[in-house]
Amino acid sequence: MLETSARLLRLLSLLQVRRSWTGPELAERLAVSTRTVRNDIDKLRSLGYPVQAAPGATGGYRLGAGAELPPLLLDDDEAVAVAVGLRGAAAGAVDGIEETSVRALAKLEQVLPSRLRRRVDALRLATVTVPYDAPAPLVDAGLLATLSLACRDRERVRFGYRAHDDGVSLRAAEPLRLVRWGRRWYLVAWDVDRVDWRTFRVDRISDCTPLGARFEPREPPAEDLAAYVSRRASAAAWRHHARVRLHAPAERMAAHLPVAAGSVAPDGDDTCVLETGADSLDTLAVRLGSTGVEFDVLSPPELVDHIADLARRYMRAVAGSRPDPPRR
Repeated sequence: MLETSARLLRLLSLLQVRRSWTGPELAERLAVSTRTVRNDIDKLRSLGYPVQAAPGATGGYRLGAGAELPPLLLDDDEAVAVAVGLRGAAAGAVDGIEETSVRALAKLEQVLPSRLRRRVDALRLATVTVPYDAPAPLVDAGLLATLSLACRDRERVRFGYRAHDDGVSLRAAEPLRLVRWGRRWYLVAWDVDRVDWRTFRVDRISDCTPLGARFEPREPPAEDLAAYVSRRASAAAWRHHARVRLHAPAERMAAHLPVAAGSVAPDGDDTCVLETGADSLDTLAVRLGSTGVEFDVLSPPELVDHIADLARRYMRAVAGSRPDPPRR
């Protein structure tokens, strides 16, 4: 049986792991009687921990929100995970969170046992980060919190939104989910005025105000919201758009192509149409060549010309690479 002080720490740790525990469950975990559990709960309350109790067969104990954050009890793997996560947040794209993450990491590493500190340091020293080609747009941490609460509480919001052409419009929206794609944050929401689903880049949102009005949940625009945002975000950034008929079933090509490459629609039993795009015609040509199937470019004409030019260059490269015929 655990001593009283150690048992109190163990009880506090259990209350932090799960939302609710029954008295018998806690008694079994701590190898004590339910009466001892009640006494220990009273001791935690006397120390300032807001432990709530609900009576009845479905009731139990839970750790409520207090005026101050209680000590967080972590096992070895949890402590390492938090330290690694804080290092990543310190170099993240959320404005104002870097310094806070560094301070929290310093506090955590100060109390980490030496064996865990070695694990964290080993991971840091063995890891090399590939820098992004372009700096990530900063996102306000307070704005993320406001949108997260609106998603959770199904509360309408109003905000200013800056479009690609720098025009600003006022939007009223019903937030569904926040999606992080790469180093950018997106909000999937129902646009009240446009009566349709929209994807908003969070770094382009300003003056977000919760309206207090609740809304009924709608059918999401897609089952996989990450894939939905990936397709829409890619298409919005494409410089060149193309429609291509692939000589293969849609199911096969949908499984072969990455989500960000575009959308595939059936066009008969053995063909499908790919709606795709990229920043350059070279990228489009490489993507089509990597499908491994025959294809017809439906649009644009400049992609047809570009592929024809590449074909001539490849033919010249093949001719120049052939060995000379043996001399007689």
